[in-house]
Amino acid sequence: MSVSDMFIALQGVLTADQDIREEIRREVQALEQTAREVLTLLQGVHQGAGFQAIPKKCQKAREHFGTVRTQLASLKTKFPADQYYRFHEHWRFVLQRLVFLAAFVVYLETETLVTREAVAEILGIEADRERGFHLDIEDYLSGVLTLASELARLAVNSVTAGDYSRPLRISTFINELDSGFRLLNLKNDSLRKRYDGLKYDVKKIEEVVYDLSIRGLNKEATGGVGGEK
Repeated sequence: MSVSDMFIALQGVLTADQDIREEIRREVQALEQTAREVLTLLQGVHQGAGFQAIPKKCQKAREHFGTVRTQLASLKTKFPADQYYRFHEHWRFVLQRLVFLAAFVVYLETETLVTREAVAEILGIEADRERGFHLDIEDYLSGVLTLASELARLAVNSVTAGDYSRPLRISTFINELDSGFRLLNLKNDSLRKRYDGLKYDVKKIEEVVYDLSIRGLNKEATGGVGGEK
């Protein structure tokens, strides 16, 4: 084979790879749009009478996740099954965002932390790496850390809305979450930096709870007066 033939063959490989990446980018753009729609929907819980609308918003969000499952199913067909991590960077950020959104929905519904397996089921992908397109553990953890920041914001807005019991429950949840992360030996630099931000979320919520205590509203909250769960 001549040098020219060799480089022509190499160009064929590069072109095929570029085509795969372009198809993946189109699928990811569709996922990002759906994620924005779900986020916009859920942001409504922070506004006015948003707490009363939580069940309805969660139901609507779950309908959007039906679209997410379809889009992820299409994405899986765009590259060889054994090359997940070769193209992982293309969808990593949107997948982390979707994990956060799924975790937020589950928290709003049950005030519990969604498992990685449950998120994978919501998204219609695998939890186990060996089974193909899956939810990477670090992507799951990154999404959970985003949830912590969202709940810190929710704690503040709960007080504004007159729901004094919710920040207390959020505080308990976030402290349990912080304890869980302390059990991990995080090597990923990006994830480690994200985790470092958790202490600020904990502090922010503690300040809300302390303010409620100073104003005597924590007793009112634990006495059963305040917003609905």
